[in-house]
Amino acid sequence: MIRHAGAALSALVLSPCVLAQDLVSSSQTTLPSVQVTGAGADPVRRAITAEQAATPGAVTVVDGEGLRQRSVTTLADMLRYVPGLWVASGSTGDSTFFSSRGSNLDATNYDGNGIKLLVDGLPVTAADGNNHNRDVDPLSARYVVVARGANALTYGASTLGGAIDFITPTARDGAPDEVLLNLGSHGQRQARVTLGTQSGAFDALLSVEGRRYDGFRGHQAQERTGVYANAGWQLAPSVQTRFYATAIDNDQQLPGGLTRDEFRADPRQGAPSAIAGDYRYNVRTWRLANKTSWSIDADSSLSAGVSLESQKLYHPIVYAPPFFSLLIDTEQRNLGTMLRYQRRIAAHDLLVGLNGGRTSVQGGNYSYSPGGPRSRFADVDNHADNLELFALDRWQFAPGWTAVYGAQAVSGRREVRVAGLDGDYRSVNPRAGVIYQLSPATQLYANLSRTYEAPTLYELQDDTAGGPAPTLLDAMKGTVVEFGTRGALESGSSRWHWDLALYWGRLKHEILSRDDPAAPGTSQSLNVERTIHAGIEALLGASLALDAAGEHRLEPLLNLTLNHFRFDADPTYGDRQLPAAPRYALKGELLYRHASGFFAGPTFDRVGRRWADFGNTYAVDAYTLWGVRAGYATRRWEVFVDARNLGDKAYVSQFSVRDAAPADAAILTPGEPRSVVVGARLKF
Repeated sequence: MIRHAGAALSALVLSPCVLAQDLVSSSQTTLPSVQVTGAGADPVRRAITAEQAATPGAVTVVDGEGLRQRSVTTLADMLRYVPGLWVASGSTGDSTFFSSRGSNLDATNYDGNGIKLLVDGLPVTAADGNNHNRDVDPLSARYVVVARGANALTYGASTLGGAIDFITPTARDGAPDEVLLNLGSHGQRQARVTLGTQSGAFDALLSVEGRRYDGFRGHQAQERTGVYANAGWQLAPSVQTRFYATAIDNDQQLPGGLTRDEFRADPRQGAPSAIAGDYRYNVRTWRLANKTSWSIDADSSLSAGVSLESQKLYHPIVYAPPFFSLLIDTEQRNLGTMLRYQRRIAAHDLLVGLNGGRTSVQGGNYSYSPGGPRSRFADVDNHADNLELFALDRWQFAPGWTAVYGAQAVSGRREVRVAGLDGDYRSVNPRAGVIYQLSPATQLYANLSRTYEAPTLYELQDDTAGGPAPTLLDAMKGTVVEFGTRGALESGSSRWHWDLALYWGRLKHEILSRDDPAAPGTSQSLNVERTIHAGIEALLGASLALDAAGEHRLEPLLNLTLNHFRFDADPTYGDRQLPAAPRYALKGELLYRHASGFFAGPTFDRVGRRWADFGNTYAVDAYTLWGVRAGYATRRWEVFVDARNLGDKAYVSQFSVRDAAPADAAILTPGEPRSVVVGARLKF
């Protein structure tokens, strides 16, 4: 932790996105997998801690170095030790359901809204807030900053769940040339090569990845290739610009949902409809971006950026002849811009930012026969604009006390031209918080914030609840109060660190989607008048010396999330619980580490019961998983073994949500059975 609040503010000269770039340009120091405390002498660690310490709410940082010591192919793997999130891997690597503080508890899940995703401070979430087709690669990030809920004001995010910023490595930061190899159960093969160069004011980095997966279920194979590149130019001592390019080609089969009887009989089978209909999730993506930063003087900075992205989706997803079949064939184009100005004046640290986004989705929905003809039955011609203007002040008004306050103004437009829907969404969302430095290594904080999120284009297109003609959905909005503490404690050569947040929020007009019984595979969106989103988020870790020299250490790590998501006196659903997310989730590990670089220990997951429908009639059972991981790391090379679900437990990873799910609903996605992955890394 920082020595005092003043040090935190003095370290915060740059805006979050510029700061993030500086984080990865400062050194090569390795942090724990999830670093929440500690300042020390390392500038990277000091800057990360300063940003967390200047936020009166929950922010977690994941370090990419730690991800290379275990099997990481999905966002669920990457975000395993981030409290407050419910992330479940789907049928293959790019089908991941994630929810932050109860966002996106939706029947359809395909738009994946509720969290704003950024890469190096530039958006990859579309202008309407959807993360559909989104395929961020976990191993392409050196750091990942997760700001939950309204704590994402420093990113300007108008989303209920907050923001996640993936910060990529650069050659100028000293990112090593490396080769990564993973081999594992169910036909998993993954290879990645990263090469960089630097010459004077110029630097460049290129990563190429290939991934293959046969799957543990029928009709579950995946083939994915990715190219990630960036190049920077130091235009002047105080000005730098960097260009980014990404290309991803992902082809994957979808095994479909099972009924409860099918799951009990054989969770490894593919759904008959998915096999007959050749369900797929094929996405072709390219993205170009630029960010330029100017350190005007010791107390002020300016940064600007722009990104352009195209994603082509081929998605057969429903096949129930002769009644209905659905193949989605669309292209989504996203334009994103950002501008940040930050200035420090005496005890004030001021930040003003602007985000702009424009998205178009064009193509069509088709009825089809696998390998045969298809017929277009609906056009897709959707457009969205979004503008987020925000201002924030961090004021150290007394020794040990910092007030953090600001506001966000949002203006958005949504057009679903085929349905004749055209609406504007505007809101001003204030936030106020306070941080108290209880001791040099411990903080207390509190905040009161307004949250806001407009509907996505997919939700508007699904909206048929208003009668014969679709009506515009209202935006979701609410008020959230949060209290928490974070800190560290050292005793001799042993260390503890913790992060604890408690929040309670009341939302109005939460958007939920119900399966349409008249058209299986489709949904109907609606606003719910009032819901409650509350919870407890806790992360506890330690590094305990087992001998006087500290060569033998025991490192426990626990991530506990308690969720309280429910309807609030709803005319239809009363006070029933909201579906999808569990009441509790506990994930942890207990590693033994030796100073030579060897580590080994057990891992576990305990996930509580979940509801699969709004009526709370279809319960999905709780489950417990056990695993073990071990490895050996030197300065030049590393190896690991990651074994999961050693008891070969049959469990449900994720599922579709219904209004009232019948017992024979085909909605269950089984989780991975017993598996072992062996990985190696060579740095040169």
